Amino acid sequence: MAKSLRSKWKRKMRAEKRKKNAPKELSRLKNILKANADVVMEEVKEIAAVVTPEKVKDQGDEVKMETQIKRSKKNLLDQHGQYPVWMNPRQRKKLKAKRVKGKNKSKVAKGLAW
Repeated sequence: MAKSLRSKWKRKMRAEKRKKNAPKELSRLKNILKANADVVMEEVKEIAAVVTPEKVKDQGDEVKMETQIKRSKKNLLDQHGQYPVWMNPRQRKKLKAKRVKGKNKSKVAKGLAW
């Protein structure tokens, strides 16, 4: 979407406006921080705990999240039986049918019982 001439023009003009207003905005932010730096910091301290960067670096070594998801290469299922988000329902259905077919195939056929 957003390929029409109107949207391209509007996007272009918004970018130019941002460029034009950037210095003003920056100076305004600096003035606000200079004037009320102590007041702003007090408000921040009330809302959240302020931590120095050194402490954050030290904690970063201790706390590690497990981001690697163990996924089967054959059927793309993860350890919880979920498919990847990018896979569409048609592909999921196809892989599930293949998986179920393999399970049912293992039964031994009974011969004719006389």
